[in-house]
Amino acid sequence: MIWNEDVECLDRDGLKKIQSQRLIDLASYVYDKNPIYKEKFDLLGVKPSDIKSIDDIKKLPFTTKIDLRDSYPFGIFSESIDKVAEIHVSSGTTGNPTVVGYTKDDLHLWSTVMARSLCCAGAEPGDMMQVAYGYGLFTGGLGFHYGGIEMGLTVIPASSGNTRRQLKIMQDFRPRILACTPSYAIYMAEEAKKMGIDTRKSSWEIGIFGAEPWSEQMRKEIEDTWGIIATDVYGLSEIIGPGVCQECTIKQGMHIFSDVFYPEIIDPDTGKDVAEGEDGELVITTLTKRGIPLIRYRTRDIVSITYEKCACGRTSPRISKVKGRTDDMLIIRGINVFPSQIEDVLLGIEGTQPHYQLVITRSDKGLDQIEVLVEVEDRFFSDEIKRLSQLESLIKERLNSTLSIGVTVRLVERGTVERSEGKAKRVVDNRHL
Repeated sequence: MIWNEDVECLDRDGLKKIQSQRLIDLASYVYDKNPIYKEKFDLLGVKPSDIKSIDDIKKLPFTTKIDLRDSYPFGIFSESIDKVAEIHVSSGTTGNPTVVGYTKDDLHLWSTVMARSLCCAGAEPGDMMQVAYGYGLFTGGLGFHYGGIEMGLTVIPASSGNTRRQLKIMQDFRPRILACTPSYAIYMAEEAKKMGIDTRKSSWEIGIFGAEPWSEQMRKEIEDTWGIIATDVYGLSEIIGPGVCQECTIKQGMHIFSDVFYPEIIDPDTGKDVAEGEDGELVITTLTKRGIPLIRYRTRDIVSITYEKCACGRTSPRISKVKGRTDDMLIIRGINVFPSQIEDVLLGIEGTQPHYQLVITRSDKGLDQIEVLVEVEDRFFSDEIKRLSQLESLIKERLNSTLSIGVTVRLVERGTVERSEGKAKRVVDNRHL
């Protein structure tokens, strides 16, 4: 099933016509309505009339999260606040949080792209969906909620947390679809086993997991544990929330709905395009939003893209799983390290658990050091010490080979690494404390 076949299966020339007209309209809209973009255009010497097609997007300025934070709370809005129907706020790590607003038309757009996402993942009208993403100022829960209603699903707004209640809902209501973070799906499996629940007999057949990076090894862990199809969803609050990209059941990249979210993949240092299939920073332009339309927004997420038609029938471009970020990349002794690299290694070694944490410190001599806490199966602590030591050496050898940097490995028992009912905290950086 395809939600909007006319658009999602459109040939590239037809798609380009839609994108071009929408970019032309967008350029005029933000120039007239948004003083921040007018100033950016003027600094580059660009007028809306210079935009003739989607190819002219390179003439337009980039937008960054700093632009949103510096204009806090409503300066980046292109509509007056009385025309904004809903506001969400990101937590942020430094400075002002990011505020995003939706007009009624934007909320309809959000509902529609989320319906496309759900359909991509294999949902059917009439299915029941358990939404275990957080509701409130976080966009996750409400995005799935709106999309589910738009598609004709029965939505259970369970929100995040209260794991035993989540499992009871699964057992009693028998929903077909689970939507939550991947780390929470694994956490719920642990709790289910403590309660004597056979996870392979759950009602869930489809899982839609996002809001944090996760690897193919973690996908396999979730699918094997719950007996479901685990698909990846991608979104940013600044762009719209979840619903920007979604894997179909083929699971060979996330379809980006490029008639409304135009993607570019650039070299993060030069700003120039990289070739199809090469890794680069994802840049997105919101072609149809009205509350906060963003032009060439630098997501800082590292992905690759393909324009080949998918076996599912969709012609929309597909991006890879997020392979890292340009702004949360760890630099250890001059080496670039992404936590996802470590996860891939750990989950590929038999006996490890999908719970780990990186603790980064700086010695008195100014040398950065990484300690990787890895949970392992209980049997290693009941066996002879030699087996534990061998596993530790294997993990250390593979991590050193992958990262090209020495790390310390500490094997710990199940439950040692702090659990989260939201995004897992994978990195503890003590270098600045």
